[in-house]
Amino acid sequence: MLKKIKQTADFLKSRITVEPEVAIILGSGLGGLGNKISDTVKIKYQDIPNFPVSTVEGHSGQLVFGKLAGKNVVAMQGRFHFYEGYGMKEVTFPVRVMHFLGVKNLIVSNAAGGLNPKFNQGDLMIITDHINFFPEHPLRGKNFDELGTRFPDMSKVYNAEYIKIAERIANNGRISVRKGVYIGSSGPTLETPSEYKMFRIFGADATGMSTVPEVIVAHHQGMKIFGMSVITNESEPENPNEETTHEEVQDVAGSVEPKMTKIIEGLIAEM
Repeated sequence: MLKKIKQTADFLKSRITVEPEVAIILGSGLGGLGNKISDTVKIKYQDIPNFPVSTVEGHSGQLVFGKLAGKNVVAMQGRFHFYEGYGMKEVTFPVRVMHFLGVKNLIVSNAAGGLNPKFNQGDLMIITDHINFFPEHPLRGKNFDELGTRFPDMSKVYNAEYIKIAERIANNGRISVRKGVYIGSSGPTLETPSEYKMFRIFGADATGMSTVPEVIVAHHQGMKIFGMSVITNESEPENPNEETTHEEVQDVAGSVEPKMTKIIEGLIAEM
């Protein structure tokens, strides 16, 4: 695995001229942030050695290198999911590669289902913590010391300073934001009413099928992490009148993207 990671990193280094400081992973309906990046070099996943290929609608499937808010960045327009059939080593492979490209900061975004009854469709939620409810752990197997310690402490995963900066940017821009806990599970089915109740009892405020494996691996490598969810539907386990579709998730995420983009751009400028 380590050989493949380094091989892929070397390939990407041969295609770019600057070392990225910040990596951004863009979730369903949120790929437009990549269009704000200037001086871009775009590389399709299918052209990158050892890279998986995103199969989910709404994911462009490319790396975008360039400048955003005065920083050298790399954005993933489209991520990989456990439910697509990939193992956790494949799902998190790009985050491993980013480490060897020199990335020190990771920003993750996602579209998530609301569990907290106070949350509304279209809300932005800053992730303060997560619950790993996936059936496989991304650090299972041989540990490579040059990547991180065998037993990483997970008590302070999401950077407190970045959360404060994002809150200030949101307040100054009159953008309403929530804070909460994200629970990640495998999917691809959306949650049953009873699963919604269970996740809420666990202490989660939003649920999705991504982010947690990527964050675990980034934290394992010592990256500073900031995460944000777009709440795409409200929690109504007692009254499930309407079904949620992936198209609706994309539409809601896309409508809120400009607000999220403003916060992320401001945060990157202050990193």
